[in-house]
Amino acid sequence: MSAELQSLIIFLVTGLAAGWLASLLLGGKGLVRHLITGVVGALVGGYLLKLAHVSLPLDGWLNDLATAVIGAIVVILIARIIAK
Repeated sequence: MSAELQSLIIFLVTGLAAGWLASLLLGGKGLVRHLITGVVGALVGGYLLKLAHVSLPLDGWLNDLATAVIGAIVVILIARIIAK
C-alpha cells in the first residue's frame, strides 16, 4: 500500500470517528453522514483552530481526532441553523 493511500485511509477513518463522536454529543445517525461530517469537520476544525491561533495540547492522531470532532460539532450546529 502506498503512503498516499494509507494517509487517505487514516484521514477517512479519523473523519468517521470524529463524525460518530460529534453525533454522540449532538445526535444524528448514519455511517455516510458520520463520514461526511467528520471529514468536513476536520477541514473546518483545522481552519478554525489556525484562525484562532489555538494549539491543542495533544500529540499525533489524538490531536487530529480532537480537531476533527471540534470541526464536526461546528458543522452540525451550522447545518441545524441553516435547516431551520
